[in-house]
Amino acid sequence: MNYKQAIIALPAMLLGAYSTTAQDLNEALNLSNLTVQGTARSMGFGNALGSIGGDFSSVSVNPAGLGIYRSSEFTFTPTLRLNSSSSTYLGVVTPDNNVRFNVNNLGMVFTDAPKGKRYERRKWKSVSFALGINRVADFNRNYSYGGVNTANSASQVFEADANQYPGDLASTDPLTVPGYMGYWSYLINPVTSNTYKTVVPFGGGVRQDKTVKERGKINEFALSMGGNYKEQLMVGATFGIPTVRYSVKSAFSELLDPGNSYANPDTFVSFRYNQDLEVKGTGLNLKLGAIVKATDNIRIGAAFHSPTIYALDQTYTPGIVVDVHNTIYERSSRLQNTATDRFNYYLVTPWRGILSGSYIMKGIGFITFDYEYVGYNSMSYIYPLTDGNGYSYEQDQENMNQDIKATYQGASNFRLGIEGLLTKFFMARAGFGYYSSPYKNPDINGQRMDFSAGLGFRDKDFFADIALVHSAYQIQTVPYSINFDYVKSGGSSNIPGATTDYGINNLAFTVGVKF
Repeated sequence: MNYKQAIIALPAMLLGAYSTTAQDLNEALNLSNLTVQGTARSMGFGNALGSIGGDFSSVSVNPAGLGIYRSSEFTFTPTLRLNSSSSTYLGVVTPDNNVRFNVNNLGMVFTDAPKGKRYERRKWKSVSFALGINRVADFNRNYSYGGVNTANSASQVFEADANQYPGDLASTDPLTVPGYMGYWSYLINPVTSNTYKTVVPFGGGVRQDKTVKERGKINEFALSMGGNYKEQLMVGATFGIPTVRYSVKSAFSELLDPGNSYANPDTFVSFRYNQDLEVKGTGLNLKLGAIVKATDNIRIGAAFHSPTIYALDQTYTPGIVVDVHNTIYERSSRLQNTATDRFNYYLVTPWRGILSGSYIMKGIGFITFDYEYVGYNSMSYIYPLTDGNGYSYEQDQENMNQDIKATYQGASNFRLGIEGLLTKFFMARAGFGYYSSPYKNPDINGQRMDFSAGLGFRDKDFFADIALVHSAYQIQTVPYSINFDYVKSGGSSNIPGATTDYGINNLAFTVGVKF
């Protein structure tokens, strides 16, 4: 067996992904699909702050917003994230939910803004330096689904792998290879010396259940500088250092349906396949921006975000437990295989461009709008040259990057926000965001909508804001992927898919002081 090929392909086989794409494709999108979750103020008006500025979240959207500052400040934003999901699989609906406490933002802005005659003499009316952390992605969510399947079985993943790479499964292959795991857990049996079949009588019906718990985040440490030139042009730059912590724990199980007429208590009873995936890493990027004050009421902004180059470390641990009794091959029950595979590589995320506009009504509030383009089809992986034992990853890298180009497209995102003064010290906010699908396949429902609202308090030296953002989106997943060219046990190649509807609520509270 070409076990290196099997290791690289393995996460795609049972983890599932959007549509039928591989886990690595899904991982690339997860680490590239960003939404700034900084201060409650910016969240309250939908993060449409590309031309508004005056908020620490600006450093992750358009750093030219630092040119609005006239004093230094400190901000801190804790949040409560409430996730709910509802999954449909084989006609069965399964709900799930979880609650997480996060810190979205911690930042400092230091501003030099002259007053009086110094203000009149200087062309640069203010210069600000900022450092701190914004959360730009949150991976915390759960989902689960289950139903009775009579068309195929996840055990055929192991069968197909063993038939595709026939070899000495008894001695030569690592525990992370599906064919080896299926053989030694007695989930597949040899028919001839190089042919294997599953022991699962799926034609009579097997109950399938899958649970997935995703955890993690991307926090971006920002070093930024921005300035205001003659009250007409604001410019800024951010050097970003994002850190990734992402993990997925999934469990897939099959057991005989009570009505399975093919069931034989002396053979298969059930199996459970667990997969733990953990990705950690650090990246580098650059953001450049400008805001032009076209009139006293109108501001126009533009920003460019370079691709982020991540150095990533992935740890993958599968484990299988099978309850099977087979007197023919003298195999008994409940054996478990567990092993860990580790891989170091690089990921290059897509570039972004943002165009913004705001209409500001002095003493009343503002209306603001952002358009963002993200080139998801420009994502790419960089694998090491070899594994140290002579195996080259060159073809694997090329295949993966070609799959990315074939799967993803550029996406357009729109954000709209308003803020209005209620009194001298209080203001109300609302926002809407539409994030279009990054998938070329129009049958994949990949878009997301955000609805937000918030309140704020401001006086000379202190401010506090609260915001609620509701995000609604849907994903389509498959619980496993089978190469039916190498299946000997029959069955339909129409693998059932699951649809999961998410409703995620982020409640954020920001406190800050000016000095």
